[in-house]
Amino acid sequence: MKRVATRFTGFFASLSVVALLATGASAALRVPQVAVAGGTLQGYLNSVGESINVLTDQDATQTWQSTVSGNSTGTLMIELSGDAAVNTIGLYNAGLVAPPLYQVFPGAASAGWFAVASFETAPTRVVVSLFDNLANFVGSSTYLGADASNFGYYLQKPAGGVFYTQDARNPGAAPHALTYAGTGVNFGQWWLCWEDGTDQDFDDAVLFLESIAPTPVSTTSWGALKRRFR
Repeated sequence: MKRVATRFTGFFASLSVVALLATGASAALRVPQVAVAGGTLQGYLNSVGESINVLTDQDATQTWQSTVSGNSTGTLMIELSGDAAVNTIGLYNAGLVAPPLYQVFPGAASAGWFAVASFETAPTRVVVSLFDNLANFVGSSTYLGADASNFGYYLQKPAGGVFYTQDARNPGAAPHALTYAGTGVNFGQWWLCWEDGTDQDFDDAVLFLESIAPTPVSTTSWGALKRRFR
């Protein structure tokens, strides 16, 4: 049985000099586009005023970087997974073969919780401050080595493994996160829509990402990337 959650905020970032390479910082469409089952995701984006077709407007972006402020946010707008109470979401260094996972949202986070991430140097780190739905401070976490130039997002299921925004990291290189560019007043922002199972509805968690920009889109296979680190 699925449950709905609205709004919880967070941002995550990381860097690797040996990043996955491809086009440039501008957005490009995913090729091929991924089938999205059901109408829940489309209905939600319509309800918040977006002019997005979930079947044809999927962006190729799979990794990001922070903007010059070093402070970025992301809001979990809905969470329809049956595992919503135990799934965790965070960030990882996108250019590493075996990146550590930097948890931002615990499974216990509920509707309205949000986080703010601040990226610092000397040492390089990200400080994530977590708040509840009434903006009460819950706690903070500091992750060393989480730089802001090239990061991906992950969703972790306690019994079902980890899914990444980079397709090549997932079993069978299957997509588990779809990216859409915001429209209208949301121009310049991003939607990240997760699939934590096999039903292909991509509404298990939907994040709205702000103050981030795409890093070059990868056209490199995961096998080729691993060979770079041998």
